[in-house]
Amino acid sequence: MATPSPRPGILDIAPYKPGLAPRAAFNLASNESALGASKKAIDAYGAAARSIHLYPDGSSSALRTRIGEVYGLDPQRIICGAGSDELLQLLCRAYAGAGDTIVQSEHGFLVYALAAKACGAGVRSAPERNLTADVDAMRALIESATRIVFIANPNNPTGTYVSDREIRRLRDGLREDVLLVVDSAYAEYMEEDDYDAGAALVEESDNVVMTRTFSKIYGLAGLRLGWAFCPAAVADVLNRIRGPFNVGAPAQAAALAALDDQDFVARNREHNRGERDRMAQQLGGLGLEFTPSFANFILVRIPEGRAAPVRRALEAGGVLVRDMAAYRLPDHLRISIGSTEANRRAIELLERNLHG
Repeated sequence: MATPSPRPGILDIAPYKPGLAPRAAFNLASNESALGASKKAIDAYGAAARSIHLYPDGSSSALRTRIGEVYGLDPQRIICGAGSDELLQLLCRAYAGAGDTIVQSEHGFLVYALAAKACGAGVRSAPERNLTADVDAMRALIESATRIVFIANPNNPTGTYVSDREIRRLRDGLREDVLLVVDSAYAEYMEEDDYDAGAALVEESDNVVMTRTFSKIYGLAGLRLGWAFCPAAVADVLNRIRGPFNVGAPAQAAALAALDDQDFVARNREHNRGERDRMAQQLGGLGLEFTPSFANFILVRIPEGRAAPVRRALEAGGVLVRDMAAYRLPDHLRISIGSTEANRRAIELLERNLHG
């Protein structure tokens, strides 16, 4: 008997596997906020429960206005979504399809390829240099079929970044009909002078989009909320194809409160900086190679082909870290920066289990 069949290529997509294991005492696999969420955001979420029988504001107008005030952007050009993942998928739906291609860096975020393949588009991955996006390699892969170029800055899972000058060089190498998507999910952790999250480039261009998220430093990962700053024409397109109520009312309320608690953001950034530096020092003390990170995680190389057994040993000891085989980094583990207790436990388990 015949059954409904998906479009060609859909069953070739490997499902995305999130780094979740509820039984682990410490989840250092998902790059979540080490300090949880702001109390103001938690309280606002609870208060919103009284109105969950009502539809949310379909345009997230109050939230877009507040994002615009905090980041100095035109709210009419901001689109909110169910995590930045939804916005990345919408961009592929709108601008890429069968016969088209996207370009990304070799170890870029998995969702870019998943979103492109779901639309029937091909994926071209540019080799990286020292686990950092190589602008020249990315430009070399752009072809007549290329419709979107994705770059995460800083990048997940490597934690590396490229300067504003390099991002602009990437943009300058694109045709006007190719969209550059700068995924700045970890921008709030950045403190380097030569970095820019991408908003200025969006202001200057008709083919650049910046995506952001509330899942990381704001600690709202469970609510699935992200946003994009776009050229007016791109914002118009995304508004035509997004769901009419794609962001729930409690998520909007929590995000508004989170934006009003920038003291929490500063504390989270300071905690991350201190704990990341301490963990890097301790990893070096264990003789481990790691990639200097500018985000809230560290990519660690485990020698002697022991990444998988070491990951399992950490999980058995109550610490979940992320396997990197799907990113073509099978000898690496990604370790999120968590609480001081969680980070200390991860180092203890690494020291105990590195050599079997």
